[in-house]
Amino acid sequence: MENTGTPRTAGRRAVQRWRSAALAGAALATALLTASCGYGDQATGSDDVRPVGDAAAGPGAGSAGGYGSEQAGGAGQAGSDARSGPAKTLTLQNSPELGRVVTDSEGWTLYRFDEDSAQPPASNCTGGCAETWPPVPAEEVSPAAGIKAEDLGRVKRDDGSWQLTLGGWPVYRYAQDAAPGDTTGHGVGGTWNALAPDGGKAGTAQAGEEVPGDAGDAGETAPGGSDPAGSEPAGGGAELRAVQDPTLGRLVRDAEGRTLYRFDKDSAWPMKSDCTGACLETWKPAKPVDKNKIEGVAPKLISTLKRPDGTEQLAIDCWPVYWFTGDRQPGDTTGHGKQGLWWAVTDKGGKAGKAG
Repeated sequence: MENTGTPRTAGRRAVQRWRSAALAGAALATALLTASCGYGDQATGSDDVRPVGDAAAGPGAGSAGGYGSEQAGGAGQAGSDARSGPAKTLTLQNSPELGRVVTDSEGWTLYRFDEDSAQPPASNCTGGCAETWPPVPAEEVSPAAGIKAEDLGRVKRDDGSWQLTLGGWPVYRYAQDAAPGDTTGHGVGGTWNALAPDGGKAGTAQAGEEVPGDAGDAGETAPGGSDPAGSEPAGGGAELRAVQDPTLGRLVRDAEGRTLYRFDKDSAWPMKSDCTGACLETWKPAKPVDKNKIEGVAPKLISTLKRPDGTEQLAIDCWPVYWFTGDRQPGDTTGHGKQGLWWAVTDKGGKAGKAG
C-alpha cells in the first residue's frame, strides 16, 4: 500500500498544487490581456480589447468562396428548397430603399430578370441560374390589395412546369436572401430586380408610394429622402455612427452613410482578415476613424488592423469591417447575409439582426 504521509503533509501538498494552478491561471490571463486583439503588434489603438461578439467564427468558417460576387447563377444556393413552393397570397411590403415590393405569403421577396421577356412571356433562367433563382410555381396564387388580378399569369418552362408571371414577367425568389424581407437580389448582375406591384422594377416611379394601411412602416421614405424611422444619417463630422435600422436593428455606418459589414471567415482572436485578392473587389476594408469622431460606439471597441499590403483597416471589437460595393446608396444593407458569411455589424461588433 502506498504511503501518502500524515494528514498534515497531504494538506500541505494540496495547498501547493492549488497555488501552482492559481499562478498559472493568472499568467495566462495576463498574456491574453496584453496581446491586443490577440494579434501582437498588428493591432493598434485597441485599448487591449477582446471580442465580446461571435468570436468562434474564424478562418475557415462557412462555405468556400463567400465573396458575394454579383453573378447570376453559381454557388451558394443553400436554402433554395425551402423557397420553391407556391407563392400563395401575394403581399406588398414597404422597403425604405425600393418602395413597394412584392413578396410571397411568407414575406420572401419576388424578383424579375431582364433577360426574360414579358411580351410574350418567356423565361431564360434555366440550369444553374434556376438553382440560384428558383422559379415560383403558377398554382395556388392570389393577389393582395394593390396588385391587379389581371396582371397575374403563367408561362410554360422548358421542363414543362408552369411559372407564375406578374405583368407578363416570370417571377422568381432568390436563394441567397437570408430572411423574409431581404432584398439582397435586387441589382445582382445588373439584371435582377425586386418586383413592383405591376410587374415593373421596384425602386422606380412607384418607390415613394406607401402600402395603404401599413402603419408599421410609417415614416419610411423612398430613396433620396431621409433615413428610415428610428435612424439618423451619418454626417455632422461623425466618422462612424451607430443607427437603428428598421429591419436589422442596431448597426454601424461610416462617414458616407455606408453600412459596414463583418466576414465569418475573418478572425477576431487573433484579429485577422481573410478577405484578399478577388474578395477585395467586392468588399472594401473600412478606413480607421478618429475615436473622438464616433457616435454610438464605445471607443474602447475601436481598433486598427494592419493588412498584408501595409494599409490599415478599421475593426470593431477586434472584427475587421468592410463596406459593400453592391450597396448603391447610403443606408443600403444588401450585403447582409451574402453567402451566409457577410453580416451588417452592430455597435458591439456582433452580427446585426441577432442577439449579441
